[in-house]
Amino acid sequence: MHSLVQLAADYNNARSPDRSYRPIYPAIIMSMLLLLNLIFSPVVLILAALALAQDEFLFSGFAGANITVDGVATVTPNGLIDLTNAQESLKGHAIYPAPLPFRESPNGTVKSFSVSFVFAIYPNYRPSQGMAFFIAKSKDFSSALPTQYLGVFNTVNQGNSSNHIFAVELDTVNNRDLLDIDANHVGININSIVSNKSNTAGFYDDKTGSFNTLNLTSAQGLQLWIDYEMQSTRINVTMSPLSMGKPARPLVSAIYDLSTVIQEEAYLGFGSSAGKDGSRHYILGWSFGMNRPAPAIDTSKLPRLPRFGPKPRSKVLEMVLPVATAAFVLTVGIAVFLLVRRHRRYAELREDWEVEFGPHRFPYKDLYYATQGFKNKNLLGVGGFGRVYKGVLQTSKLEIAVKKVSHESKQGMKEFVAEIVSIGRLQHRNLVRLLGYCRRRGELFLVYEHMPNGSLDKYLFHGDDNKLQPTLNWTQRFQIIRGVASGLLYLHEEWEKIIIHRDVKASNVLLDGEMNARLGDFGLARLYDHGIDPHSTHVVGTIGYLAPELACTGKVTPLTDVFAFGIFVLEVVCGQRPIKQDIREKQPMLVDRVVEHWNNGSLIDTVDIKLHGDYDVDEAYLALKLGLLCSHPFMDARPTMRQVMQYLDGDRITPELSPMDTNFDILATMRNQGFDPYVMSYPCSTGSHGAASILSGGR
Repeated sequence: MHSLVQLAADYNNARSPDRSYRPIYPAIIMSMLLLLNLIFSPVVLILAALALAQDEFLFSGFAGANITVDGVATVTPNGLIDLTNAQESLKGHAIYPAPLPFRESPNGTVKSFSVSFVFAIYPNYRPSQGMAFFIAKSKDFSSALPTQYLGVFNTVNQGNSSNHIFAVELDTVNNRDLLDIDANHVGININSIVSNKSNTAGFYDDKTGSFNTLNLTSAQGLQLWIDYEMQSTRINVTMSPLSMGKPARPLVSAIYDLSTVIQEEAYLGFGSSAGKDGSRHYILGWSFGMNRPAPAIDTSKLPRLPRFGPKPRSKVLEMVLPVATAAFVLTVGIAVFLLVRRHRRYAELREDWEVEFGPHRFPYKDLYYATQGFKNKNLLGVGGFGRVYKGVLQTSKLEIAVKKVSHESKQGMKEFVAEIVSIGRLQHRNLVRLLGYCRRRGELFLVYEHMPNGSLDKYLFHGDDNKLQPTLNWTQRFQIIRGVASGLLYLHEEWEKIIIHRDVKASNVLLDGEMNARLGDFGLARLYDHGIDPHSTHVVGTIGYLAPELACTGKVTPLTDVFAFGIFVLEVVCGQRPIKQDIREKQPMLVDRVVEHWNNGSLIDTVDIKLHGDYDVDEAYLALKLGLLCSHPFMDARPTMRQVMQYLDGDRITPELSPMDTNFDILATMRNQGFDPYVMSYPCSTGSHGAASILSGGR
């Protein structure tokens, strides 16, 4: 049997397009296989041959090779794969024709594998769109975009786990909307055009350890290796020029279990979308190994690349060119000088801390055009932290919300930095995503994803005389309460640091297109490491949402957010603001009115009358009890946000509150003492700051 397997391997090697394998005459092979077929099972012969064929392959050029190409991709007469063929706005793919088994069994883990290939990208009059190597569940990429996304994804499926696509991108465009690091980088992508990890193209010198940049669009052959190790689930991507071997240190390295991505059988290939640049993407050689290194590619046997650049110039052109160049340089210099002087007033500010903490930075020009010059017709709202404008990015057509803040605002630079550092790295379905920022003289800009349905307070407090906003039904309200609770739990316990929002209220809760709640406006947020006792020297927030203990200690904790969340729950259920401005009102504080109904046994009468009785009584009763429990005047009596989620999910029974031990009368006394619509002073003999100013503001 061993001789039989070896024979099958020799036959497979003889069919390989790599000329380094010694050819064996097919007639002899077939005669020996027919003879052995009389002794051994034909099934065993076929399986043995297929197993060897699927373990590895090597192409030193592609002339006559069994490779599937589609779109504008072609195989040139001398054996190059040309993915885009200098076409514009079209895509091309080159795929190994048969799927390869990446698992021992359907539920098994993905085996170790290694890929190596040699490529070259020829730019044209615009920057090239780049290319990608992929391992995918299908070789049908008809739905991929022809002008971008490397010919692999589209705007609909991009980011979906159902794609089952692992890719390594060679990206030569800096697309800010896709979080690209530069216009010359290599990235590891999982089911998405947005890279999980990326680095500028280049290699690390084995002797000195220094990093050397490589230009992806140099029209020179470059070699790239992709190695996946099953046990450690480590992905290494390494590259180098053809003149040297594989460097010891990889360019990009990431830990990711590809068993969640690559299916039992998958296709290997390359893709590119030409965009409007007319560039060319060549593959010169390709090898693959399963549970072994990819076979070495003999670069001396690779097909020759076409000549790059214009044809030799005439003597006349060589004489005229220096004069024309000098005139051109002089003209450009004058134009640049005039443009710099004209646009100097739009210069942006950059400081050292932005390199370490700042998320993606937008050019001011992009924001200016997106908001049509920050015109009032695009104004979404005005709050204590600035004015918010709606905009549409010209390149990606992405709708954004741009918050424009003055340096002289009450919050100022300190809160601006806090918001960038905190929300810029948060990823949660119930938090507004910060896309980036910009700074220029006297102005700050924060760029968020646009929430088409605006802030929650417009739906709760529009009044019967204003029908511009529909009344939220009970199901929507309960989902909003649960969504904000989930977001606060993530901030308090589930992120790498503890984030205390310090301004939870209805006007800072935004609604997306499906009326899902997104907590935003992190201008007052504070960050702490887990296990560190937080402290603060200033009381900030909004009147009506401030925990009583802040008056004396000035110390913010997650429980101060819980207090504000309790007030928020009451205003969502009752449809009323936390404080009534009517001086004739006996109980101006919403929580006091709810407590009074609780003591009278008429708690359910506090539910918003605009619901006209159409609500779930049990859920409303639960929400009202939870609002009172979270806004308890004594912080030790409040639940954590994890307990709140357990109450809302029915995994935990809410404790009963009796009229005798609520102690909410203490809270009423504290709130009504020295009340002012905008500023409240809390006297405290134990503090060093005397009175604290309370800042009110929202989006």
